[in-house]
Amino acid sequence: MSQPARIYQRPKNAMQSGRFRTDRWVLEFEPAEAQRPDPLTGWAGSSDTRNQLRLNFPTLEAAVDYAKREGIAYHVVPAPERRLKLQAYADNFR
Repeated sequence: MSQPARIYQRPKNAMQSGRFRTDRWVLEFEPAEAQRPDPLTGWAGSSDTRNQLRLNFPTLEAAVDYAKREGIAYHVVPAPERRLKLQAYADNFR
């Protein structure tokens, strides 16, 4: 059995107001082993190269079809519900 993967929808960037690429779905592999510090540089890393791989898909169905076709065990992380915070400019002065 292959290394499990998760399929999720990109969240909105908290630093910007736009929703660029939030309609995309991402297939990302779960880490197979824990990262450990390199003795020379101190950087964290592992010998697992699959955690560097991130595949983008236009729809959830495309991502699931790819995982099934390639025999990748996967689980879908549901997209968080969008909540709108409706606020008037006058609310800043209450």
